[in-house]
Order: sequence, then C-alpha cells, then structure tokens
Amino acid sequence: QVHLVESGGGSVQAGESLRLSCAVSGYTYSSYCMGWFRQAPGKEREGVASIDSDGSTGYADSVKGRFTISQDNAKNTMYLQMNALKPEDTAMYYCAADPEGPYYSGDYYCLHTPLGYNYWGQGTQVTVSS
Repeated sequence: QVHLVESGGGSVQAGESLRLSCAVSGYTYSSYCMGWFRQAPGKEREGVASIDSDGSTGYADSVKGRFTISQDNAKNTMYLQMNALKPEDTAMYYCAADPEGPYYSGDYYCLHTPLGYNYWGQGTQVTVSS
C-alpha cells in the first residue's frame, strides 16, 4: 500500500524559505512522476512542480526560479525547497505520485494536473505573511 506523508510546512514572513518533505513508502514503480500541488481556500488545486524517475523536473511559471524540487531515492523522500516566499504562495501543499508517468510527446514529461495522480499525501500548510 502506497503512503505519502508531507512535512515541513509552517508560517513564515515574505522573503523567507521553507523546505517541504514527502516521505514515500510502499511505492515500487521503477518509472514514475512525482509532483507537488497546492490549494488555497476557494481555489482549485494547482500543480507546482514535478520530477520523474530520471530526475527531470518541471515547474509552474509562478514558482520558477524560486522553488526547487528534488528527490533522494535512498531515503524514499521528495523535497520542495521554497525560497523568496510570497503571500500568494499561501496554501495547503500536497505531494502526489503518478505511476503511469512520465509521458512521451516528442519528449518525456510529467502532468501538472491533479487528475493524473493516483496517490496523495494528507497535505502540509504553508502560510506566508507580508
């Protein structure tokens, strides 16, 4: 059974940093996509960043240059380093896994839509105040 557990959220001031972690267990797929998503109150869940089994990454335009996704396969953990945080980054952050990815269309890519992901963590809250 696959379990994803997020940690590392908190309340910070604008401009500060946080690192989120996603501990994964029971996930034995050799090829996959993993992603970070976020959902603010009253808004749809949106993709933030993705990483595939080969380490290729993708980012939403709103976080490019500020957020970095990474993974430590030895620790079965995925990370999201968030720098220069803004109040608009405030949301519940979720990690998710898609065992069908990555997908191919001239190049390999991971989905940034929630519908493509089968497994989800419970979320960790990030609050950024101005």
